[in-house]
Amino acid sequence: MRTMSVETGAPGQRLSTFDVTSLVVGSIIGADVYVATAIGARLVGPASLLVWILAGVMASVIAYCVMYLPKVGGPYAYVRAVSGPFPGFMVGWGLLLAEWFSLAVFPVAFVQYFMALVPGVDEGGQILLKAAFIAIVVLSNVVGVKKAGRLNDLLTVAKLSPLVLIILGGVVFLGVQPGKISANLTPFFAGDVHAFGQALVLIFWAYAGFELSTLPADEVRTPERTIPRSIVLGLIIVITFYLLTNFVVLASIGRPILTMSGSPLIDTAAAIFASPAFVAAVVAVVVGVGALLSITGADESGTIGTSRLAYAMSLDGLLPKVFSRTHNRFGTPYAGIVILCAAAYVASLLGGLAALINSSVFLLAVAYFATCLAALFLGRQHPTVATRIRGRLGIPVLGAVFSIVLILLVNPVQMAISIALLAVGIPVYTFFSPKQELQGLKAVFLSREAFRERARQQATRFLAFGLHVVRDVARRLRRPQGRDPFGLARR
Repeated sequence: MRTMSVETGAPGQRLSTFDVTSLVVGSIIGADVYVATAIGARLVGPASLLVWILAGVMASVIAYCVMYLPKVGGPYAYVRAVSGPFPGFMVGWGLLLAEWFSLAVFPVAFVQYFMALVPGVDEGGQILLKAAFIAIVVLSNVVGVKKAGRLNDLLTVAKLSPLVLIILGGVVFLGVQPGKISANLTPFFAGDVHAFGQALVLIFWAYAGFELSTLPADEVRTPERTIPRSIVLGLIIVITFYLLTNFVVLASIGRPILTMSGSPLIDTAAAIFASPAFVAAVVAVVVGVGALLSITGADESGTIGTSRLAYAMSLDGLLPKVFSRTHNRFGTPYAGIVILCAAAYVASLLGGLAALINSSVFLLAVAYFATCLAALFLGRQHPTVATRIRGRLGIPVLGAVFSIVLILLVNPVQMAISIALLAVGIPVYTFFSPKQELQGLKAVFLSREAFRERARQQATRFLAFGLHVVRDVARRLRRPQGRDPFGLARR
């Protein structure tokens, strides 16, 4: 099958393993690395490195089920197609709440990193900072300004450079002072079983994101092989990146400092580049600015995905039409964006990082569990997908088990709050389910062009951008031009 490139109108080819791998990487890694790095060290010490590996394996199994979806809309559309409107709605409602909690994480993280650069901000100032942060996210999403290719590339480099600087500088620093490794990684195990479980929940959140990715399976080259291979390769890249970052942080400054730190990457940079003093100050600013840019960009990206989910549910007649109301000039679902961001702002004022992440992971795990179960009943509804997944049914079963483990590990208070919010979806569905679907807007939203554009945007973000740069450099060394299905080189 031949398809049309969104940006050029030229014939394109089916997506390769590289293309889908970059989609996986781009959908997972964002500012989570700034938020969740070393968060487990406060609970279980250096053993958190093992938690990062375990969480990555769990995410790989669940991602296999979630990203094999035959429909746009992620788990919401998947479960709706397999089990009916009400189960689909409840999964979509749970995802909407989970992403809402995630959106509330970033204003909190933004204030923490801002205060590391500008200390002394009082409580009133922090409230205003969160409000300003949310206002920027709302404005950028409502206006819908498409970032020019070069500007987006520069911003991506600005976000990634501090992390690369810390990893490379940390390797050199630890190579010169190897005693730091044994000193800061001993004792390796700390905390208890409960702390290990809580660390697993918090760290797993850093791997989330794939649930809102759209994967055009009919545009993937030999999807039965490419998709599983890409998920494995993508998660290996993500796990490696997370492990390197956390190893450098743990080995450089150790658990005692991390326990008190609200901005571990800035503290790590200050330790690695401690001399001369002006270099330490400059590097701290570079890392801090990179963190603020990444956190803002992550919330912007998360708002796009969350408002898209609300938009899709509104098109199905399961949420108020206000969520699918688009701006006359900018064409963005402005009302839904404002509502979601305002609610996220309120949540950021009421909850801390751990509480917000716990609630988000609980709701995500519920959606993952339903999706994995739905994957076991694909035979009648989606025989093509069932054929591709046949022989691998143990994966959805294992994904369901992992989802249950995450559900049971969540803090009981956040679990109760999440269940109460999830239950609110029942009267919401009862009221809106008779509403008529908005077929015209739905057809546009599900068009192939819109599908590919969403995939392209997701597959060139943050760390995935670096993969494309390396690929393009290697390609130019071999031949002048090459295929670029996501349009990165042509921007």
